[in-house]
Amino acid sequence: MSVAMKSKSNSSYNQQAIKSLEAALKEKELLLNEILTQDRMKTEFLSNISHDLRTPLNVIYSTLQLFNLFLNDSLSEDKKQTSHKYIHIMKQNCYRLLRLINNFIDISKIDSGFLKLDLRNFDIVSLVEDITMSVAEYIENKSIHLHFDSSIKEQIIACDPDKIERIMLNLLSNSLKFTPKNGTIHVKVRGNYESVTISVIDTGIGIPSKELNTIFERFKQVDKGLTKDHQGSGIGLSLVKSLVELHGGNILINSEYGKGSEFIITLPIKTLDDDFKIAEEVFEASSEGRIERINIEFSDIYTKL
Repeated sequence: MSVAMKSKSNSSYNQQAIKSLEAALKEKELLLNEILTQDRMKTEFLSNISHDLRTPLNVIYSTLQLFNLFLNDSLSEDKKQTSHKYIHIMKQNCYRLLRLINNFIDISKIDSGFLKLDLRNFDIVSLVEDITMSVAEYIENKSIHLHFDSSIKEQIIACDPDKIERIMLNLLSNSLKFTPKNGTIHVKVRGNYESVTISVIDTGIGIPSKELNTIFERFKQVDKGLTKDHQGSGIGLSLVKSLVELHGGNILINSEYGKGSEFIITLPIKTLDDDFKIAEEVFEASSEGRIERINIEFSDIYTKL
């Protein structure tokens, strides 16, 4: 009799425990769904606000370009010089906003899984060299020396040339931002049978060791005391990391405070089987388009006329 009662008691306890677990599980499931819904709403919000900001910004920038043409024809030389100075300031801040908006859009696409690579077989050596040399004049005008060298003549890999350009311009602008006059920025390409390594090395201020583990985190900026003279949103390096990883690669950093930094990208050697002809193409963008992309990516570095 007592055994039967004990068994019944255990059964009742087990049923209550199961009900409690089911209730807790349901509560956690509801909470998870709520978090996922809020995350989707955040992603949609970022996408929408980015679009809403970009549209009037493009109108402002286009108007500035037209205004610039008008000034060249209608003002005295003194007034032209003053007007061009203020137009330059306005355009640079337009570029800064465009860069921020572009980064927000890409981050939003990455989070939602909508950012896709346009993979093509390309010679990564000539691609990286072309991108590096496209900013040579800009960097050297800042009294900073820029060097490029490669231990390999050619290496075909499947990559998205536009995204590689975005990665390289971001890293080069980052190095330029923190490298003093008469410093050096060095881009190196190395390769073996399974991967290609691209290094961007500078003799800038470097990064404190305590900051290295979080340098690629989104919205993370190096100690504001070290960067008070430089603008930034803390998105760029996080975006670079995501774009590198979309290519199946990885990015690391070596840095010593007061001596400089080295960003090291490793990309796998993979090709598209049915697309080898594209490897012979040269990555060419219109001069005007390339200049605008450089202006956008380098917009955190203020220039004086």
